[in-house]
Amino acid sequence: MDNLDNTQLPENEEKTASAVPGRDLYEWVRSLASAMLIIVLVFTFAVRMMGVQGGSMRQTLQDGDRLLVVNSGLVREYRQGDIVIARKQSFSDDPIVKRVIAVGGQTIDIDFNAGIVYVDGVALEEDYINDLTYTYEGTDFPLTVPEGSVFLMGDNRNMSTDSREPRIGPVDLRNLIGKAVFLVFPGPDTVTEKRDFGRIGLLRKG
Repeated sequence: MDNLDNTQLPENEEKTASAVPGRDLYEWVRSLASAMLIIVLVFTFAVRMMGVQGGSMRQTLQDGDRLLVVNSGLVREYRQGDIVIARKQSFSDDPIVKRVIAVGGQTIDIDFNAGIVYVDGVALEEDYINDLTYTYEGTDFPLTVPEGSVFLMGDNRNMSTDSREPRIGPVDLRNLIGKAVFLVFPGPDTVTEKRDFGRIGLLRKG
């Protein structure tokens, strides 16, 4: 007669091992901490949130809009039509948001009577602007943008202080904080004071 071993094993060893008190909570906290660290690193080195102040970029941007901005170190190249955040301390300590109209080596000219902007002799088709460009702010044209710089203008042309103003002029690329790529949260409309959440999305290039 075969001998029987009456020693009883745990019904489910794997299940018993996983039932250590607090283990699930530990795993959850560790995952949350990892996610938070990734978010902090992304918003420190890759992107940042910035707010729009003023109406110099209407109708593209409104006062109070919140933008997602790719940090300048990750922008391979700034191109005509990009919306950028810049610093120009000869004008203001606060960052300014404008659109790139011309880049280094290009020649910009403005017919203030007709309100037309030319780059390298070609009239720009600017269906994003709030009005034609009639305001002369002191910079003489034609002007060739120095290499390593960009010429910036606001979309609300006659209510924008930008590279037409000698205190700003062409902006060195090193003074660019980054490129605005996404409207995250809309500011209130200047007339209705309502927020148009349909504006949320990728920012349109010129």
